Amino acid sequence: MPDLFLSPSTQEFNLYTGGGNEEYYANLIADAMEPYLNASGITFTRNDPSGTVSNSIAASNAGNYRFHLAIHSNAAPPNLSGAIRGADAYYYRNSSQGQRAAEIIANNYKLIYPFPNLVATVPTTTLAELRRTSAPAVLIEVAYHDNEEDAQWIRDNIEEIAKNLSLSVADILDVPFIEP
Repeated sequence: MPDLFLSPSTQEFNLYTGGGNEEYYANLIADAMEPYLNASGITFTRNDPSGTVSNSIAASNAGNYRFHLAIHSNAAPPNLSGAIRGADAYYYRNSSQGQRAAEIIANNYKLIYPFPNLVATVPTTTLAELRRTSAPAVLIEVAYHDNEEDAQWIRDNIEEIAKNLSLSVADILDVPFIEP
């Protein structure tokens, strides 16, 4: 049985302050995760970066995965644009396995994010990638791409974010984390 459906953002229209976009950086993180997942014996499939969220959900559900991880970055509401920092691990409110996974991800992420008190788990019923996937799922917003410091932190820490998320996936799937 496959272990992980890895779903980096397909939202190229979400622009980063200072250049680039959400799809680009989420895919860099997913690219950097691959050696860690392979070394840890975690089988995975990635979404199609030219697809939509509906395509990603359908592909995930077709594969009978044990866990679904969506990688995104956040943006503040227009009246607060650039003023918010932090990271959120979203899970479907009615999923105890999703909640457990989000807590593992958030707890590990606090070890690398510069403001651990701004890392949170967030229950929701509105995000399709959490509501409609068969596997327990988490959507992580790795930081705010409209905040200059957070956007730069993402750029400077692709490898560290990837390693940290891979460690979390190993914890979630109860397999040893092995560095490549």
